[in-house]
Amino acid sequence: MSLAINWGAFLLVFTAALVGAGATVLFYALGLRMLVRSGRVPVVTPAEFTDAITVLSEKEIKKAAKQAAKAARKSPLTEGQKQLAFVAAIGCFVLCGAAVLGGILLIVIGF
Repeated sequence: MSLAINWGAFLLVFTAALVGAGATVLFYALGLRMLVRSGRVPVVTPAEFTDAITVLSEKEIKKAAKQAAKAARKSPLTEGQKQLAFVAAIGCFVLCGAAVLGGILLIVIGF
């Protein structure tokens, strides 16, 4: 019994996975950057777990929120530019989701 590897198909799948992962990370990072430029800094409070090594205190959470609000006020962009950055951020997140959904469809349906 001989095992033959189709290297062309392997290279195609490898390239598609690499490009898909790169596109997902690129669009997500660009979306976060545009979200911050629009003045909407995402502040996420950490979940508390009983076995967590580090848990932020209320004081640290309030300090982070205060710094985010200060950064939003210091933005040199006009309101129109902020709105455009927000729309660009939403567009990047949609493209990121489309890349993930496309990958799932390729796996499930097998186009």
